[in-house]
Amino acid sequence: MRTRSGSRAAVTALVAALALGVAGCVPPDEPEAAPSSGGGGNTAQQLGELTVAEAGSMKGYSRSRFPHWRNTGKNCDVRDTILQRDGEDVKLSGCNVVGGRWESVYDGRSAADPSDVDIDHMVPLANAWRSGADEWDDAKRGDFANDTTRPQLFAVSASSNRSKGDQDPSQWKPANRSYWCQYAEDWVAVKHYWRLTVTSAEKSALTDMLEGCRVGSNS
Repeated sequence: MRTRSGSRAAVTALVAALALGVAGCVPPDEPEAAPSSGGGGNTAQQLGELTVAEAGSMKGYSRSRFPHWRNTGKNCDVRDTILQRDGEDVKLSGCNVVGGRWESVYDGRSAADPSDVDIDHMVPLANAWRSGADEWDDAKRGDFANDTTRPQLFAVSASSNRSKGDQDPSQWKPANRSYWCQYAEDWVAVKHYWRLTVTSAEKSALTDMLEGCRVGSNS
């Protein structure tokens, strides 16, 4: 007959086994959902967790390897989604954005015609390719290029988007200095979620930008 102490030992062992089983249900390779940008201390922690590596080769790169924009309705796509989200007094034809007002956070320029607005990838597609996305399949690259959950897509002036190109924060920063904190936080959030690498110069620039945020918040 099992003793009372033996029963307690069995229960303890069962609880431990169950706890281990639950922990084992989490796929080790699944990326954690990044918290929303603007986390301050969270951003600094995320930056510290990014892998520093030299920029990879552009061999094999093409924008077509990042399929976008995805359809979101009849004749509508992710571009319409971002235009509607970031605009004011937006006018629609069905779900197509045909008018409104947009102010570019990068340089403060305004536009009233959606054709004058670009949808910028916070982390550019070519930069992502050099930072590890070259090892993804096209489906995952499409998820990245159409990511409306992370701070990855923004309606900005065409001139600022084209000035930025595929450069990282060590090479290009928004003309609007008051946006630098948000820009650095968003850049880190995207790279952290998608497990992309940063160069040493890129990390240094981001560190300086985030240090400026802390100084500003303490003044």
